[in-house]
Amino acid sequence: MPTPVSAKPPVRAAPRSLTSKGILTQMIPDTDSSSGTANSWLPIVNRYRTPSHLRSLTEIIITVVPFVLLWACMWAALSWSYVLSLAVAVPAAGFLVRLFMIQHDCGHGSFFRRRWANDWTGRAIGVLTLTPYGYWRRSHAVHHASSGNLDRRGIGDITTLTVREYIARPRWRRLVYRLYRHPLVMFGIGPAYLFLVQQRFPSGQLLNFRSWLSPMATNAAIATLATSIIWFVGVAPFLLVQIPIILLAASIGVWLFYVQHQFEETVWAKDGDWTVHEAALHGSSHYDLPIVMRWFTANIGVHHVHHLCSRIPFYRLDRVLRDNPELASAGRITLLDSLGCVRLALWDEEHKRMISFRHLPPVGPCHL
Repeated sequence: MPTPVSAKPPVRAAPRSLTSKGILTQMIPDTDSSSGTANSWLPIVNRYRTPSHLRSLTEIIITVVPFVLLWACMWAALSWSYVLSLAVAVPAAGFLVRLFMIQHDCGHGSFFRRRWANDWTGRAIGVLTLTPYGYWRRSHAVHHASSGNLDRRGIGDITTLTVREYIARPRWRRLVYRLYRHPLVMFGIGPAYLFLVQQRFPSGQLLNFRSWLSPMATNAAIATLATSIIWFVGVAPFLLVQIPIILLAASIGVWLFYVQHQFEETVWAKDGDWTVHEAALHGSSHYDLPIVMRWFTANIGVHHVHHLCSRIPFYRLDRVLRDNPELASAGRITLLDSLGCVRLALWDEEHKRMISFRHLPPVGPCHL
């Protein structure tokens, strides 16, 4: 039986590697008892890796069909009331979030057994989620390979400063960081910018042809699909339907990603003290959502298990917790608990926890 998940013994550094395609390679389980809590869980969670093609196809159908129907209902409702149309945007955005989660599983190679099936499904869904699949897959692989590592921040994560780094910044840069961390920016302006603007172009890798290929191909497919729909419904109706769905789904997606790693008892460490499996188990939360939200978010709240073994299909993650209830308590955050995560903004290296700006010592005028 694995060590209780509440224990956090020091462990040997686990190998970190990316394949030549940029996909995170699942680490080989180390069952040596001296390797600590996280590694001892690996042989157990790896048993749930095998996807079911029938189940995966069913999940696509029960997500795509309702999304298309709700989109059509929003368009039809425009004839009666835009308020009614906006009300339908809420479940439509939920199904779009679920489509993104399927794309996410494809990026990890966990949704189908064949690489080509995962990749082409991910590319097709990326047209609906406005996410260039190939480019996102590579940056997300880096996120998995470096999550919680203070020396490897900056790709596929939310910018997080330590208390020392924040205090050392000039006042204007502290102000910029505060604005970046403001809820209106983090969950409103930021998600809109990310999906509508930033993902249209490969940031930070402008000289790499492969980095351009995925976004440009996705942009072309998005333009083709949008033009076809506009030809049928018109420009204004298209925007009145599509924009609310995209904005709401984007905000939900960023919120989920935020809560999965920006909670008080998460784990951050310098490169020498960081290990991929300990960071996965203790640096990712178990966002224990109500059952309906769990379905729409495709069990992504079981994020600690997902980071521990990213090849588990989302529809098997709940089975992992049922069979191994010890894992359910690790990093558990309820919907109510998650609201308190909004105030957290800095990593306190001394006390090993996330803190809010209010808990900072005075660092200048207005404590900026």
